[in-house]
Amino acid sequence: MDQPSGRSFMQVLCEKYSPENFPYRRGPGMGVHVPATPQGSPMKDRLNLPSVLVLNSCGITCAGDENEIAAFCAHVFELDLSDNKLEDWHEVSKIVSNVPHLEFLNLSSNPLSLSVLERSCAGSFAGVRKLVLNNSKASWETVHTILQELPDLEELFLCLNDYKTVSCSPVCCQSLKLLHITDNNLQDWTEIRKLGIMFPSLDTLILANNNLTTIEESEDSLARLFPNLRSINLHKSAGLHCWEDIDKLNSFPKLEEVKLLGIPLLQSYTTEERRKLLIARLPSITKLNGSIVADGEREDSERFFIRYYMEFPEEEVPFRYHELVTKYGKLEPLAVVDLRPQSSAKVEVHFQDKVEEMSIRLDQTVAELKKHLKTVVQLSTSNMLLFYLDQEAPFGPEEMKYSSRALHSYGIRDGDKIYVEPRMK
Repeated sequence: MDQPSGRSFMQVLCEKYSPENFPYRRGPGMGVHVPATPQGSPMKDRLNLPSVLVLNSCGITCAGDENEIAAFCAHVFELDLSDNKLEDWHEVSKIVSNVPHLEFLNLSSNPLSLSVLERSCAGSFAGVRKLVLNNSKASWETVHTILQELPDLEELFLCLNDYKTVSCSPVCCQSLKLLHITDNNLQDWTEIRKLGIMFPSLDTLILANNNLTTIEESEDSLARLFPNLRSINLHKSAGLHCWEDIDKLNSFPKLEEVKLLGIPLLQSYTTEERRKLLIARLPSITKLNGSIVADGEREDSERFFIRYYMEFPEEEVPFRYHELVTKYGKLEPLAVVDLRPQSSAKVEVHFQDKVEEMSIRLDQTVAELKKHLKTVVQLSTSNMLLFYLDQEAPFGPEEMKYSSRALHSYGIRDGDKIYVEPRMK
C-alpha cells in the first residue's frame, strides 16, 4: 500500500518504533536502546530505538519536532531516508542537525533537486562519513556545497543522477576514498579526469554502466590524476574498444583491483582468453572481476599471452609481448592433443581358424557387438562368448561377459583382438 503523503520524520519514527511495532528485547546482538527523555516530553518511555534507523519509503516530507528528534536520536549513527518525498534541504538539515553522531546518511530517490542547498544547511552534515545521493538528481553545485562542509566525508554515492558532465569543485576533497558514480552518461575521459582533480586521495572509483570512450590521457598525467587509486570498476563501459585503453590502466601507480566485464573489446574472446589476456596485460593487479589472481595463474596467463601473439605480424604485437619474452624467453607452441574418446577401432576377430579384420563402433554395447558378429561367425548371440585381448596386456584375454557394457570402457584400440567361441553346452 502507498504511504499517505505529508508525514513527518518524527511521526514515522513514533509509528515504526513504538513498543507495539518494535518491542524492547534483551540479548546479545539486538542493538536496541531506550534513550533518556527530557523532562516534560510526551514521548517518555514510548520508543525503543536502535542505533541504525531504516525509514525508507515512508512518505516523509518534513522533519517534525526537532526537540523530540534530539531526544531520541542522540545515539543514532546510521539513517536511511531513501525513497521518501523530501524535497527541501532545510527539512533534511533539521533532521540531521539533531542526530549528532550520524556517520551514514542515505537520501536516495528523494526529489532534492527541487531546492537549493545552502552552506548553512550543509553545515549540519559535518560529521557524515558516508553519503548516498543516488537518483536524487542532485546538481553538481549541491555536491560542491556538501564537499566544502563535510571535512570527514569518505564515501560518496552519485548513481542514477543523469550526469553527462562533471563540474569541478573550487576546493579539492582530500578525505574522499570511494566514489560510486555508476549508471550515468559520462562518455568523455575529460569528465573523468575532473574527478581525479577533485578527489586526489581516491582509493576506489566505480564507473560501471557509463558510456566511457577511449582513455585519452598520457601515462604521466594519469599517474598524477589518480595517485592513490587502488580499485577501478569499468563494467559495461560501452566505448572501450581497444587494448591501448586497458594498457593505460597500468599508469595508476597503486592499482590492484580491476573490474572489466561487458565491454565491447572483450566480446569476441572466450571467457578463458579474456581473463588470461587481461591478467597478462595488467602486471600489478591482484584481483580481476572480483577473483583473486594467484601467482600460478599469473604465470600461466603470461605464458599464454606469449603463445597467443607469437604468430601475429610484428606490427600487431603489443609491447607487453616483448616484456614477457624477456622474462620467459621464446616459448614453444603447445602440442595439440585431441582428448576426445576414440569412436571406432580396427580389430581382428578370431573364430576357429578364421581371422577377419573389422572396424567396430566403440559406443555400442557387448550385446550389440554380438548381433553384429552373428552373421560373421554363424552363431546365435545366446551361444556366443567374446574375449578381448589388448595387444599390450600381459594377462591374456578378458571375457566380455556383461552385455550392457560399452566397448569403449575396455580401452579397445586399433590392432587389438576379439576372440569368439561357442558356449559349451
